[in-house]
Amino acid sequence: MPNLILFDDPVIRTALLPLTFTRPVAGIRIGIQTLAEKWADILGQTPSFLTEQYLQAKFLQVASADNWYVNGAVCPTKALQETMATLPPDTGLITHDGFILAVRTNKQLSTAPTVNDGYPFRTFTEPLTIIHNLWDIFVHNGDQIRADFARLTAGRVSAPITDPFTRCYAPENIFIEPGATIRASILNAEGGPIYIGRNATISEGSIVIGPFSLGEGSTVNWGGKMRSNTTIGPFCKVGGEVGNTVFFGYSNKGHDGFLGNSVIGEWCNLGANVNNSNLKNDYSNVKIHSYATDRLEDTGRIFCGLTMGDFTKAGISTMFNTGTVVGVSANVFGGGFQPKHIPSFSWGGVIDGFTPYRIDKALHVAREAFVRRGKLFDDIEEEILRTIFDITTVPPGR
Repeated sequence: MPNLILFDDPVIRTALLPLTFTRPVAGIRIGIQTLAEKWADILGQTPSFLTEQYLQAKFLQVASADNWYVNGAVCPTKALQETMATLPPDTGLITHDGFILAVRTNKQLSTAPTVNDGYPFRTFTEPLTIIHNLWDIFVHNGDQIRADFARLTAGRVSAPITDPFTRCYAPENIFIEPGATIRASILNAEGGPIYIGRNATISEGSIVIGPFSLGEGSTVNWGGKMRSNTTIGPFCKVGGEVGNTVFFGYSNKGHDGFLGNSVIGEWCNLGANVNNSNLKNDYSNVKIHSYATDRLEDTGRIFCGLTMGDFTKAGISTMFNTGTVVGVSANVFGGGFQPKHIPSFSWGGVIDGFTPYRIDKALHVAREAFVRRGKLFDDIEEEILRTIFDITTVPPGR
């Protein structure tokens, strides 16, 4: 089998900022797993990455004499896997509209493949889920939970729910990994599967509606209301009301407050009573900040909430407007609805204004967050944040 390398499509990578400031496109979590984890599972091998140069120290590219370069924004399917297996060397695979899905080559590529690179291309006509935009993550999350659930649980037996005060609806659609704890909760999987990861906890008085995924070591706090199409990645603590939202991992929303149609990166913290709007009062389409055009662009959707980059914190009672995009390592607090776009390394709020977040302070907070979870914030992690700080700017007075 060829060696698997997941590449960043440069257009998609820009469209998925700020989430892709700190990870390759294939590091996006949608459904139960990240895109990279899905490919690793379906092909039975660990992928490497062709991504931005400053990320390569953490996300290595390991090429061989026979490589599959696969677009990291594509959710794998059995049909795509089978078609890739028939590709001869130095041949590519595209969709009917010319979107590159994969290229098989004996070379190590330094940039993402294009249709002008001279490869003969075959056309793949089966349906695919491709993450082109930030909102695609929550729009397709429910279907990806279903697909991941079917693959991850096939032929396996769920751990039992032994708590007598927990009520399950459609228990055949619920899968519990070993070590998980569930107490006095309601799990309703009639509308879609519920996956509870290893050593995860659903605390007393919680209501969980499928499709839903709770990652390894994560906790739904007391009285949590987890609405459908929601993914809580590994090692998160989440409470309040959450719907159609994806937490990548290592992030907290421990208290009451509503979060809907949103995507939260890693190492984020939302304080008590943080809320976001996900629907405009006039029911018009939501516009969000585009890093490609540096202006608000129409999502074509009436439901769209908050996108938050890694390492960002929000103080108690912070209110985020419909379609707000917050960059990496921002610290947001204070009254009033925050701006629709808060650049990376911003400190402050809409009322008193924003100032640049000092890089030494940002690094100190990031390091402490890692220590609290028993992880090492090493020189590679520091250099990634320093590079993002250097390539992003905070406009004066914002």
